[in-house]
Amino acid sequence: MSVSITLPKEYGYVLLTATGTFFLSFWHGFRVTAFRRPATITYPNSYATPEQMANADGETKLNMYIFNCAQRAHYNFIENYNTFLPALLIAGTRYPLVASGLGAAWAVCRVLFAIGYTRKDKGKGEGRLVGLGFWLCQLGLYGMTGAIGWKMIA
Repeated sequence: MSVSITLPKEYGYVLLTATGTFFLSFWHGFRVTAFRRPATITYPNSYATPEQMANADGETKLNMYIFNCAQRAHYNFIENYNTFLPALLIAGTRYPLVASGLGAAWAVCRVLFAIGYTRKDKGKGEGRLVGLGFWLCQLGLYGMTGAIGWKMIA
């Protein structure tokens, strides 16, 4: 038994959007690395511990906090990426332009989330709130993916 899938020409936009998110993942990693040295957090430690922060001076303590925020933004990206990417690729088979648009908006929101999370003037990571629109984009892709499945069996 063979299966044939015909993709619309516009699916190329979906693939380009997906490619952009690959570079976004690298960008997250580079940001974490850039915040590591000022925070004096050595490998293989993922975060500054509460004990390290309690014993640090003011500037180093702030750098540790910002490093932790950058790391958390990166982890949040990874936590969501494993469902976002397949949803983008599946939704794009039927709705390539809408899926690509939502994917691009998701990526922009992820950048805003990461930059906002590491703002020194925002305590408790509140700067990340500016990027929470990624949830709407992600949910839209989930909905389109579910709609494709429903249409296939209905």
